[in-house]
Amino acid sequence: MLSRSKTPTLQSLYVILKLKFFSTNTKNTHQKLPTFPTLYKIPAKYRPQAILQAQEVLTDYFHNTRSLPFTFAEYIGKNSRFSLLGLVSKVPFSRTCFPNSIQRFLRYHPINEFEFFFESIGINHVEISPMLHTNKCFLSEDSKVFDAACALACFGFPWNKLGILYKGQVSIFSKEPCELRYRLSLFEQYGFGNVAVIGICLAFPHVLGGTSGFLDEIDMLFDDMKMVFLDFDLASEVEGNVDAWFEICRKVAIFYELGCEKRKIGELMGRNKSIFVDYSEEVLAQKIGFFCRLGVRKAEVGLLVLSKPEILSFDLEDRVISTVGFLKHFGMGVNKLKLTAQTYQYIMGRNRIANIPHVLRSLDLSEWFFDRLKNGGHGLLGSYVIGSVEDFDEDYAEQLQKIQASRTPVYTRRKLSFLHGIGFGENKLTMKVLSQLHGPGDELQERFDCLLCGGVNFSTLCRMLSVSPKILNQKAEILDKKIKFLFLGMGLSQDELCAFPACLCYDLEKRIMPRCQFHRWLREQDWCPYEYSLASIVATSDKMFMDRISDIHPDAPKKWFDSFLKENHSTVAKQSMSHHHTSLGK
Repeated sequence: MLSRSKTPTLQSLYVILKLKFFSTNTKNTHQKLPTFPTLYKIPAKYRPQAILQAQEVLTDYFHNTRSLPFTFAEYIGKNSRFSLLGLVSKVPFSRTCFPNSIQRFLRYHPINEFEFFFESIGINHVEISPMLHTNKCFLSEDSKVFDAACALACFGFPWNKLGILYKGQVSIFSKEPCELRYRLSLFEQYGFGNVAVIGICLAFPHVLGGTSGFLDEIDMLFDDMKMVFLDFDLASEVEGNVDAWFEICRKVAIFYELGCEKRKIGELMGRNKSIFVDYSEEVLAQKIGFFCRLGVRKAEVGLLVLSKPEILSFDLEDRVISTVGFLKHFGMGVNKLKLTAQTYQYIMGRNRIANIPHVLRSLDLSEWFFDRLKNGGHGLLGSYVIGSVEDFDEDYAEQLQKIQASRTPVYTRRKLSFLHGIGFGENKLTMKVLSQLHGPGDELQERFDCLLCGGVNFSTLCRMLSVSPKILNQKAEILDKKIKFLFLGMGLSQDELCAFPACLCYDLEKRIMPRCQFHRWLREQDWCPYEYSLASIVATSDKMFMDRISDIHPDAPKKWFDSFLKENHSTVAKQSMSHHHTSLGK
């Protein structure tokens, strides 16, 4: 029997469960890999040799048969593995004459050369099909694409990275080689070598594909690049290869994609060039994404990061926070803090710092928080530390134990992660909401996002969910139809919907639509002097609804039955209708 001193406390058990539950990212980060054509007809020990022979034959086909320069023919032959395997799988294998078999096959079975070409320049084979011409299969039938690729390769672009340009700005491959060479020479005049120019073009394909109307914008971009790389000497931090330049330029591009204006952030980027050296593109995007989730202007986020780069060194993912403690740390007054805790009980308790942006949006405090960061309070984000027992909720911890012991702990924890992710804290109310939610965590997120896109404010939606969690137990497309009808069709306000969120749980065709439309018709006829609430219109039982409209006007039930009541309406309503037939003189 364990001694009292060694008996694990509820809090220590809770910590263990937290580690098990939330140390692993539950998101599906694994991209589905392509299924390569099988070579089951070729013995395993001969497959490598067969593939090499096929590459040589394909190179020879493009060079001798199709008259492509050998260098480019070899590029295509050696960089189109999936298409090549598809070809090999169709040719009968023979140890002694397999190359001849492939040559004979190509002679009588023309291949789609564009398929091999697109794959060779680095485009994933699953993306190629929409790019293929319906009635062209030879590169000579659309030589501009191939000629442009050759011109770019001669300048120094890696052949297998040309797909980045094609996907980023397809118009590049409709330009004449002389035009591409001229434009590339202009870029060199800013003081960049060809390796730097290649890295910049790969990160900003529009500089090569843009029309003359974009020259001013291109000029502004290169002014920034010159200031950052040459004036502030970021170029000295870049290894002299295309990959290194492309990687750095992609990080620079993030800030333009946020909406930061060209020629206005060049100096700021140059003075804080460590941002582009110390952090990978993935980490930089993740850190910036944290602040973008606050719902503020993305350009403002870019300026915050550039002006206060130390903010990137803070742990914005795994630290545990107390909502009350965090707000207090950032200077919220005692009275406002008390009112916030009373109004938003479902947000209170502990959470991960990664979820702070949505916690603040749920509290309508994201602007307040962002202003604090901009005005010198950014250091508070790094200095916050939670107390060991601060805001520890025993009810939540007990429920967490029960989840772990249930038959589907992983499924339930994903739903719980969804709730924490939109701002719900570790508290008893969150567990109550969890018990009423049905569906996988990713589907719940999809439904939540659907309502956001439909026009429901983030904070309002969280309040609605805390009161009526079952609104998310429907498919996204159903929610989309309901929200469009209520907001666009009926002109309903968010406050009206928030006052009765359970309205979204009723059937649109059988309940919400006919009753709301009929109430509007009654008002238009001046038959109804009152503006009934949404709850009174939708939630009232069929019998009470019929009694009410009979009191409003003697002809109202007939109009309801003839024009608004659907054939598949409830039996109760039809029975109630028959009760009124006598008084209507039918």
